[in-house]
Amino acid sequence: MQSRNLIRAAGVFLAATAFPAFASDWDRPDAAFGTPISEADLVLWDIAIATPSGGNLPEGQGTVAEGAAVYDELCVACHGENAEGGADLMYGSMVGGIGTMTESRRVLTPGSMYPYAPILFDYVRRAMPLDNPHSMTNDEVYAVSAYLYHLNGLIPEDFVMNAETMPEIQMPNRDAFITDTRPDTMNERCMEGCDPIGTVAMADEG
Repeated sequence: MQSRNLIRAAGVFLAATAFPAFASDWDRPDAAFGTPISEADLVLWDIAIATPSGGNLPEGQGTVAEGAAVYDELCVACHGENAEGGADLMYGSMVGGIGTMTESRRVLTPGSMYPYAPILFDYVRRAMPLDNPHSMTNDEVYAVSAYLYHLNGLIPEDFVMNAETMPEIQMPNRDAFITDTRPDTMNERCMEGCDPIGTVAMADEG
C-alpha cells in the first residue's frame, strides 16, 4: 500500500510540473522571486480548502448524474467503470473500504479515509485529471465529487453538491483518528523512556 501511495504522489508531482501553462488558464498573475505581489493578486493563488468548514469552496454546483458524465469522460481510463478500479488500470478502486481504517489492511478510498468531504474537492481540483490538472471547472469538480460520494453510499442520487452542502456530508471516518504524539521541531525530543508512537493496533487495544 505504501508503494502504491508513493507512485500516486509521484504521478501527481510529475503532472503538476509537466504542465506549467495551467497557471495562465486560471488568470493568475506572473510571480517571481523579488517581484512584489499585491494582496488582491495573492488571493488568486489561494485555492486551499479549509476543513471541516469547507471555507474557500468556490461558487458552482454539480449533481450525481452530471458527475457520472464527467467521470466517464475524464476519469474512467484510470479508475475503471463505476470507479471500481481494475487489475489492468493505473489506480485502484475509489469506492468501498468503509469500516476498514482500523484493520491491518485498510482499503483507502475517498469514502473510507477522508474525515471531511471537502478534501475531495481540493484534491480533484489540484491534481485531476492526471494528464491535465487544473483543467476542470468548479461545476465539474463538484459533480464528480458528488458521483464518487454517491457510489460510496454517502449521499442520495438527487444530492446537489455545492459550497453549502458539501461540508454537511457526514464522513464515516471523521472520528477515527488518533493523536500523533511524535515530537515536532517545537518540542523537546525524547531520547529514552519515551511513550510509544500510536498505531492502528494500539487504537484497537485502547
